[in-house]
Amino acid sequence: MLKSDVQLDTLGYFCPMPIIMTSKKIKELTLGQVLEVVSDDEGIKKDMPAWCQTTGHEMVGLEEETKDDSRIYKAFVKKSK
Repeated sequence: MLKSDVQLDTLGYFCPMPIIMTSKKIKELTLGQVLEVVSDDEGIKKDMPAWCQTTGHEMVGLEEETKDDSRIYKAFVKKSK
């Protein structure tokens, strides 16, 4: 289980909203803090690593779980710049 400093709930939002919300939220963090982005959009599995590569932040992990017959994705992003 990965640990985060801040959690961002993007449940119910679909591409590109989780990435836009992540982009805004990560600006509030200090260097080295980890943001946990909770999403039910499967696209986050590809979108978040691509966004991290583009922006220079570090994708530290992705967890998947099933909750009430739906998939929940938790992407962990470390502020790296």
